[in-house]
Amino acid sequence: MTTSRQLFEIAKKRIPGGVNSPVRAFRGVGGEPFFVKSASGCRLTTVDDEVLIDFVGTWGPAILGHAAEPVIAAVRETAGRGLSFGTPNPLEIEMAETICRMVPSVQKVRMVNSGTEATMSCIRLARGFTGRSKIIKFEGCYHGHVDSLLVKAGSGALTHGNPDSAGVPEALARLTVTLPFNDPDAIAAAFAANPGEIAAVILEPVPANAGLYLPEPHFLENLRNICTRQGAVLIFDEVMTGFRLARGGAQEIYNITPDLTAMGKVIGGGLPVGAFGGRAEIMDCLSPDGPVYQAGTLSGNPIAMAAGLAQLCEMERTDGWSTLEKTGAAFEAATREVIQGLPLTFQRIGSMFCLYFHEGPVRNLQEAMGSDRVRFGKFFHGCLSDGVYFAPSQFEAGFLCTAHSPADIEQTAKVVQKNLARVF
Repeated sequence: MTTSRQLFEIAKKRIPGGVNSPVRAFRGVGGEPFFVKSASGCRLTTVDDEVLIDFVGTWGPAILGHAAEPVIAAVRETAGRGLSFGTPNPLEIEMAETICRMVPSVQKVRMVNSGTEATMSCIRLARGFTGRSKIIKFEGCYHGHVDSLLVKAGSGALTHGNPDSAGVPEALARLTVTLPFNDPDAIAAAFAANPGEIAAVILEPVPANAGLYLPEPHFLENLRNICTRQGAVLIFDEVMTGFRLARGGAQEIYNITPDLTAMGKVIGGGLPVGAFGGRAEIMDCLSPDGPVYQAGTLSGNPIAMAAGLAQLCEMERTDGWSTLEKTGAAFEAATREVIQGLPLTFQRIGSMFCLYFHEGPVRNLQEAMGSDRVRFGKFFHGCLSDGVYFAPSQFEAGFLCTAHSPADIEQTAKVVQKNLARVF
């Protein structure tokens, strides 16, 4: 049997860092990654035959758990008719209709192949629509590896202690104004300092790439109002939160209507996918109708469309969001019970959560960065040894799925309690 350690040594010879996405390398917690040979429900089985309760869920898409039968069946049936056509297919229309029905702010939508493509396209479209060049983003909000958005980004960039990236031209970075989250005064000041220059404001309405922190009351409402007054496009990056926190995403929960929305993850059922959509007058600026160019050979891929539609249909059929809220509440109650008296902060919304090794509060990137990463790393490895897999970084959200049972929550709480006792 080839072990994870042996596979990682081979991978490092052919793949930079041995991984195809940086956070998988375990640099934020030390040690080496494990390799997975199969997954089912809320469990992973490694090549070393270890079974883990999974709270990463392929970083969000596995909302029904791994290898959910409706999704697998849809993929099998669709694959039998061909993997890719390079021409329009009916499933693209069905997906577009589904997204527009579930997310009222979206009047038209275009499919792409990743969340990064979605956010990149939103920025280009906003610039083309407004004729302006500058954008505002927020510290700790990660919007994929887009050049103009890798400025004080979150996710793997934070994990590796390098929030900015080499290869991003300084001239391009100067077009990005970066502000602290939950600071309305900073937003007003940024618009005042750049009159008539801000094309768009982009944010995760619930930032989930620096752990998980929530918008304070009226923050999103204030942002909507100032964008309207200033003629800037408000972009919600709901790649993580879309179709997960609610049927209509975070914008449904907070009752805010963005101009554009970037989507991904859940709508692909585990396959590579992204989408962006919004107001028709903005979307109509896209080629071939308008002057803003965007294209993709595999966009609207029939297999990805089938998988995503099956997953969304099953969530609606079973009212999966209610199930996730109940599971999330049970997980929160169990976690809060075992962390009492410890310098920790637990934050949750719906099926997303983060346990900060920090007394709190945690409302923005600066406060999140006060976390004890050394203790977190020891806690992570202890839980992993005991069969529970949390994200291998203090600065990543965790994900629940409909396959997590009360017994899984109870078992996890015991593992968490045991390993907190070891590190404190």
